[in-house]
Amino acid sequence: MTREDVRARIQEIAIIPSVRMSSAEDAMFAAEAVAEGGIPIVEVPMTVPGAIAVIRSLVLRNPNMIVGAGTVLDAELAQQCIDAGAAFLTSTGFEGDVVSVAVRQGVVSLPGALTPTEAILAHKSGADFVKIFPCSQVGGASYIKSLKAPLAHVPLIASGGVNQKNIAEFFQAGAVAVGIGSNLIPAEAVDRREPSWIAKLAGQYIHLVTKARGRHAS
Repeated sequence: MTREDVRARIQEIAIIPSVRMSSAEDAMFAAEAVAEGGIPIVEVPMTVPGAIAVIRSLVLRNPNMIVGAGTVLDAELAQQCIDAGAAFLTSTGFEGDVVSVAVRQGVVSLPGALTPTEAILAHKSGADFVKIFPCSQVGGASYIKSLKAPLAHVPLIASGGVNQKNIAEFFQAGAVAVGIGSNLIPAEAVDRREPSWIAKLAGQYIHLVTKARGRHAS
């Protein structure tokens, strides 16, 4: 997929699951389970043991899955992730070097930001999206709405504290997508190796996003 294709798919599916697991095996299981549930996008944080190998394996085993790298904090690591097949790069905060590597290599970037200044800097650097993190801790959907008022041209992704009860509010506030972790991929479901549990949750989140977007469009 091209950078434009990946960007379009992220906006279409609008959910980016993060598999912040304590082992490579758990991360592989979680990623493939959520894809089976209808969300073929996954972020593999660099905190996962052997994260780059996990990215490489997921890309090889699941050619239709969009596999990205999370918590990418420097240019060297960014390049290693891209070489492993990562289709997008994201980070907890704004890392200009990481965005530069992504732009140069034709890979989607969604750096983290919190303040308006950080969001503007991230967008000006060439980022495809700006991930507002940690979103819920600073006001949740109301904060996204406040940012969108002066920054209507910046595509924002809400991350941190998104769940089934509040997900619609983020889209109604103007977010183009959301990042979700344990609320979509429960640790217990991974421990018990119950992919149907995760797949069911994925289906529920897809339904909620579709419904929220319908309301927003009308």
